Amino acid sequence: MFFCKFKKLIAGILIGFGIGTLLVLFLPPVVWICIIGFGMLVGGIKFLLGK
Repeated sequence: MFFCKFKKLIAGILIGFGIGTLLVLFLPPVVWICIIGFGMLVGGIKFLLGK
């Protein structure tokens, strides 16, 4: 049971790392600023609605 969850966790980390590496290689810095800003906006809204 634990090993199955651990395998899924490792697979998710590797897929995320691969996608992240490709995005870093192909996206310009301005797009990264927009993505980070949008993520902070969504995170702030979730934080405010969570309480």
